[in-house]
Amino acid sequence: MTTVRTTGRWRGVVAIALFAVAVGVLVDRPAVVLVGVVGAGFAAYPHLVGPPSVDLELERRLDDRHPSRGDVVTVTTRLTNAGSRPLTDVRVVDGVPPMLTVAEGSPRHAAVLRPGESTEFTYALDAEHGRHQFDPATVLVRDVTGGHEVETTVADGTEISCADPVPAVPIRQQANGHAGRLVTDEGGSGIEFHTVREYRPGDPMSRIDSKRWARTGDLTTIEFREEHRTSVALVVDACESAYRARTEETPNAVAHSLAGVEQVLSALGDTRDAVGVAGLGREFCWAAPGVGPTHMARLRELLGTHPTLSSTPPAADTDEDIERQTEMLRKRLGSETQVVVFSPLTDDRIRQAVRTLEAAGYPTTVVSPNVTADGTLGERLARTERANRMHALRNAGVPVVDWDPEKALGTVLLDEQQRRWSA
Repeated sequence: MTTVRTTGRWRGVVAIALFAVAVGVLVDRPAVVLVGVVGAGFAAYPHLVGPPSVDLELERRLDDRHPSRGDVVTVTTRLTNAGSRPLTDVRVVDGVPPMLTVAEGSPRHAAVLRPGESTEFTYALDAEHGRHQFDPATVLVRDVTGGHEVETTVADGTEISCADPVPAVPIRQQANGHAGRLVTDEGGSGIEFHTVREYRPGDPMSRIDSKRWARTGDLTTIEFREEHRTSVALVVDACESAYRARTEETPNAVAHSLAGVEQVLSALGDTRDAVGVAGLGREFCWAAPGVGPTHMARLRELLGTHPTLSSTPPAADTDEDIERQTEMLRKRLGSETQVVVFSPLTDDRIRQAVRTLEAAGYPTTVVSPNVTADGTLGERLARTERANRMHALRNAGVPVVDWDPEKALGTVLLDEQQRRWSA
């Protein structure tokens, strides 16, 4: 997107020039009139020149595209003037991913670029868990007079992938005993021993207990615990109220939720489970559950491009009919689909949406990034309201994972799973 505007830099000069001309005429001083005319000429020059023609190319180089958490990643950004005219005042702000912080240097740079000339600048980022996509760089170009400026964006599609294995995906045991790749209590053709029963005509020969038949002469059939593929919908709460951050310098809850979805998506991508993505916020976002590398690539593209799944807050007057969007989601879910909602629980509408899905028969789990603070009275009140919403959901039978974003999501989910097993 490109925007052209005037800066009004010479507006004051016009007033002074006209005043000088008027004074010179009144006092009959040609020199004063000449000064005013010269000033008016300078003020008129930007209108004669017009805005600069901008054609830029951007390239980023990373010293490590797959770092570990806490590593410092050096980013070198190269900006090239691909146009035929010189650019005398170029200012660029690189699109640092919202979840990453600058450890050294600055993503801001200024330069003068002749046609075909390039400029480079380097800075370093602290790596965090998840897959992070750079936003387009924002470039501001002014003409030689400073009277016009062109604001544009230049994309490169650079990504940083910081591996964070999620060993325990929050999948619940369903009423029919099926839980995707988790074992069930039903006997059948699985891989883990379940029980031995009497032989029935038609049983596969490969499942006959040959050792018992050789020892006793009795025909018996071995059954194994069955596995069933499940369907999971990962839902992101992207309401305006969810864009809350612990401090102005830290990522907001939606950014944490998107990073969490990326990590769970990677874990489910290694299984046979079908997975889809949805978003509730400025508009309804939906991608039906599916399997395979092509489907996973499409989901990742959706996470990086759909306006609802953006780490940037929507406009304050955005219409968010969460009740209607929840109904749209409910109608699209399959009968065997489980739901995992990523939400900071800062809005009662999301709590009600979760209860609606659970009551409709879709096992729902909430992963809630905690971005509340306790410094002021308002912050303590927000923390209490969130705790109350978590308590209400748990009383309704909905598991809620309280996720401190300072900890890796995989560690939190594993601790939660072990806590439930020991309860």
